[in-house]
Formats: sequence, C-alpha cells, structure tokens
Amino acid sequence: MNKTIISPSILSADFANLEQEITAVQNAGANWIHIDVMDGHFVPNITIGIPVVKSLRQVTDLTLDTHLMIENPEKYIKAFAEAGSDIITFHYEACKSNQHIYDTISMIKDFGLKAGLSIKPATTPDKIYDFLDKIDLILVMTVEPGFGGQEFIHECALKIPKIKENAPQNLIIQVDGGINNLTGKICKSLGANSLAAGSYIYKSKDYQKAVSSLL
Repeated sequence: MNKTIISPSILSADFANLEQEITAVQNAGANWIHIDVMDGHFVPNITIGIPVVKSLRQVTDLTLDTHLMIENPEKYIKAFAEAGSDIITFHYEACKSNQHIYDTISMIKDFGLKAGLSIKPATTPDKIYDFLDKIDLILVMTVEPGFGGQEFIHECALKIPKIKENAPQNLIIQVDGGINNLTGKICKSLGANSLAAGSYIYKSKDYQKAVSSLL
C-alpha cells in the first residue's frame, strides 16, 4: 500500500460545527474520519459516542474510523456498527485474554466491518503478533490515549518496523498521537501507511496544506 491514508481526528474539531469540519477536511483531501470514543474508565477523559457516529454517517461518505478507548468493547460493537462505523478499532489492553481479543475481532467482522487493534505506549509489539493476520488495521499510539494535543513519543514509533516485519502485506499500520508534518514523515519512513492527526489539522489555518503535508 503506497498511498498514505489520512484520518483527521474530530477530537480536535469544532464540535458545534462538525458537519462543516468534516466537509472541510474531505475537501482538503482526507480519506477517513477518526472518531475517538472515550468512556472515562479505560482513559480518564469522556468524549463522544454512538449518537454522534450515527449523525456523522448521515452527512459524509468518508470512511468512519472509530477508535474505541473503552472498557468491555465487545458490549458496544453492535451499536457502533449499526450507527455507521466502517472500521472499529479496540484496545489490546481493554481485553482480559487472547480469546477475548479473538472474539471481539470476530464480532466486528460479523458485521462486515474492518477490525482494528490498538496498543498503548507501554505495550510491546510482540504482544499482538498473533492477531496481525486476523485484523485489518493495527493502531500504534504514540501518546497516552485520552487527550489530544500531546507530544509525540519517538520510542513508540520504533514499534512500526517490528510490526511490519510480522504483519501481512495488506495490513494497515496506523499511528495516532502527536502527528504533524515531521513526525508523520518519521512514521511513514518506518512503515506506517495511515496517520490519524487531530490538532495538527484542525488547529491549522489551512486544512488543505496540513493534510497535503502528511501525504
């Protein structure tokens, strides 16, 4: 996969004008919309949920890239699928066992969606090698999940080539956290082919310039 998939995170968007914000990044060349769902338990912050995904589905044809930073993700797969998610990514750390992970992947696939698995900065890549041929996307967090605008953790990016070595060729390797034109280039050089960026795009004065700089 040579093309870089740009997935602006609406965590940094103007929530009073989400439709306009999504249209703006779509016109700027974004491929997906990254939706950060936080429950106040798995991470300390609380953000948005199923009603927002459902509303967004009605106003955009872009891929809805839903990132569940929540406990017990399996309980909400059906609801997020029915709301219009195209991809559902859940956290390795939110699951109690390998079987829990396999079962959650299967649930997502049963709804005809792409399944993603995410790892926090402290999780080593070897923990998820066994799942790489079962998923469509691996999300490497380069900040601690929970809040936007954090500084990129360079050590986390070094997981990318290790994952790539052990992954099927068509696996999407996405990176989220502190992504800008410089850190994005680092991640791409290491093998990432999707970048989730919030503040860098939505806090910029020129969305098109920001998106283009990540390609």
